[in-house]
Amino acid sequence: MKGVQFLVAFVLLALASKLVSASDPGPLQDFCVAINDTKDGVFVNGKFCKDPKLATAEDFFLPGLNIPGNTSNQVGSMVTPANVQQIPGLNTLGISLVRIDYAPYGGLNPPHTHPRATEILVVVEGTLSVGFVTSNTDNRLFTKVLYPGDIFVFPEGMIHFQFNIGSTNAVAFAALSSQNPWVITIANAVFGSDPAINPDVLAKAFQLDQNIVKQLQSRFWWDNN
Repeated sequence: MKGVQFLVAFVLLALASKLVSASDPGPLQDFCVAINDTKDGVFVNGKFCKDPKLATAEDFFLPGLNIPGNTSNQVGSMVTPANVQQIPGLNTLGISLVRIDYAPYGGLNPPHTHPRATEILVVVEGTLSVGFVTSNTDNRLFTKVLYPGDIFVFPEGMIHFQFNIGSTNAVAFAALSSQNPWVITIANAVFGSDPAINPDVLAKAFQLDQNIVKQLQSRFWWDNN
């Protein structure tokens, strides 16, 4: 009987430990407004904290997400962020927001990944084809056509995209589970790296002629730099 009790206690302890380690511990202060001045600052989550007594409402405020982004670019989209870089009060709070505008007839937020965040997106205007691809070896595509009011989730680290399949402008807002989720746009990272990746590597990886790789690299390197 004692052996059974011990086993049950061990399993419960293991489960509890797993649950505890599943998320970051909560901050020990109300907030930690980020500052660039290191004098009298405390370094937390990649930013120095302002003295809480000096914090103001402006540290938690950002206007302008009602203003459409300029989609006059090669991909026909614009992402307007609201993360710790724009709202210093987000530091340590583990959340951020973006507005995404898409041009008609093919505005694209190209395949990319957020290495530090899950994303939940809601469409407010237009019609979007969205999707994400799972990791190797399945590489399974989850895709859906979204209309105003529809929501879709992109799990952390998964390559995902949004594509305007409608004849009008499209707008979406997305929340991300990091104060600074960052983004890696796949084509830009692979073909626009600085310095450039050896064309032999990319030609073999993508099964392309080396001249095509060099052409892509010249285009993306110019765009990135």
